[in-house]
Amino acid sequence: MATQITAGVKVSVETVYQPEYSNPENQHYMFAYKITIENLGDYSVQLLRRHWYIFDSNGTRREVEGDGVVGLQPVIEPGELHEYVSGCNLKSDMGTMEGDYQVMREMDGSLFDVKIPKFMLIAPHRLN
Repeated sequence: MATQITAGVKVSVETVYQPEYSNPENQHYMFAYKITIENLGDYSVQLLRRHWYIFDSNGTRREVEGDGVVGLQPVIEPGELHEYVSGCNLKSDMGTMEGDYQVMREMDGSLFDVKIPKFMLIAPHRLN
């Protein structure tokens, strides 16, 4: 599990290779990842945007950005958390993802970026 804390917001990531949705013969490898966002601070925050950097071991790099996460812009109260599951496809059996969330402190409307820690996407056969 990869974890990072930025300005009182903790982001943790767990990944799972999805063999049932992968097709290695056609260079298609699917991974799921579960993100847990915890508000360790004293003020409510709202997640507004995401910005991902996706690196594939075949040498390609992609950027993905947009509003919210899986169609939501959740408000996370102090001491609370928000979890979601999403996925990423690669053309090789190994890669990484990392990025940032743009978050707004509800009390004063101030914006700040929360780091999403770099995490590995690795098909299990690569670990043997």
